[in-house]
Amino acid sequence: FCLMAAPGKVAAFRLPPLPTIGEIIKLFRLKALKQLSQNFLLDLRLTDKIVKQAGELKNAHVCEVGPGPGGITRSILSAGVEQLLLIEKDARFIPGLQMLSEAAPGKVRIVHGDILTYKMEKAFPKHLKKNWEDEPPDIHIIGNLPFSVSTPLIIKWLENVSKRDGPFTYGRTQMTLTFQKEVGERLTANPGSNQRSRLSVMAQHLCTVENCFIIPGQAFVPKPEVDVAVVHFTPLVQPKIQQPFELVEKVVRSVFHFRRKYCFRGIETLFPENKRLKRTEQLMMTANVDPTLRPFQLSMSQFRNLCNAYRKMCDEDPSLFVFNYREELRQKKMTGSLLESTGQPEQTEEENQL
Repeated sequence: FCLMAAPGKVAAFRLPPLPTIGEIIKLFRLKALKQLSQNFLLDLRLTDKIVKQAGELKNAHVCEVGPGPGGITRSILSAGVEQLLLIEKDARFIPGLQMLSEAAPGKVRIVHGDILTYKMEKAFPKHLKKNWEDEPPDIHIIGNLPFSVSTPLIIKWLENVSKRDGPFTYGRTQMTLTFQKEVGERLTANPGSNQRSRLSVMAQHLCTVENCFIIPGQAFVPKPEVDVAVVHFTPLVQPKIQQPFELVEKVVRSVFHFRRKYCFRGIETLFPENKRLKRTEQLMMTANVDPTLRPFQLSMSQFRNLCNAYRKMCDEDPSLFVFNYREELRQKKMTGSLLESTGQPEQTEEENQL
């Protein structure tokens, strides 16, 4: 369902006196649910700091993901936004958010729903749309994300960036989001860094990614076991790898299959067993990538070369792209189970590692 505050315009907007976030939590008997990895941020100086990282929000349209008791929501409204869309999955928070909506007439729209399934291509007015090559639109996504949602959600949004759909039908919409500190480090890790991962390559080939600042865990209620990173994303005009999202993700995921081994071990998983060695050599030579580099040492241009070379091979043999290494392992395992009764070996090293 959708709740809309009564229409009305306020010249210089300022929230009226309201209960503190702590009082809202007590008033509505709100409790952070561990199974939803919820953590409340009560310090309005920190919520103001998060919102400041989003850039100039005066008269902007903002979508806040998972507002919870409304700490960041207050900071967004105080920044003078034109419209604020709140998407909250947990119905317990809706009454407190409705109180904020009534305090900011005509500015707040509340949607009770799941951000992973919510269709954002119709969330904002059409006149805000910009061409991809233009400056980013006056639309921002902000969210203190539950840890359980943050990684699948950013992967989904990166795919939207690649396809220019979802929130990116309006142009290069900017995002300011929280992650576990370790995930934030992965998102921004450079080649050669121990934190370099699939997430680093997927994010950086599509966006400028900036690790803004770290919030200590003790600032949250209840205190999580880790610190929290605030990360800002601006989609690039041109992605660094000019290939479909699914192809790039498959290549990058395969390279990082065996993170601590030479990169050719992961690249082998792109090909069926009967042609594995020959095809891997062909791909590495075409891409001009040293097979003895570790996955985290590969530069973005080397990933681009690998993706371009793999695309060429897939165009020549379409069965390559649908090949699934894990499925091949499963089939081998099933065959192995049948042979087990005859005293055959149990499992390969590869299966154990995967």
